[in-house]
Amino acid sequence: MKRLSTSLVILIALLAGHVAKAQYVLPGASRFNPPPPSPPPPPRIEVPKVPKFDAPLRYNYQPLPRNSFSDRISKCLDDAAGAGLGPADRDTYARSCAN
Repeated sequence: MKRLSTSLVILIALLAGHVAKAQYVLPGASRFNPPPPSPPPPPRIEVPKVPKFDAPLRYNYQPLPRNSFSDRISKCLDDAAGAGLGPADRDTYARSCAN
């Protein structure tokens, strides 16, 4: 009887061992980590619009807006002071710079 129970315990241990190895975990990885997210979808590839040979030209030119005269004078006076000009020379420089 003792021999039969020992054989039965060994048989159960062998069967239980096979069940435990059903899920394979990579070395160094945790079993508790979630699976990695799926990759993002590939970007859409669109063909650029090619202008037709006989199409009329279209220009998108707009001149840049100009600062006010007061803003230009202030900037020119600051530049002159930064250059080390005296008060009389700053006025002359600012008048020629703003126009």
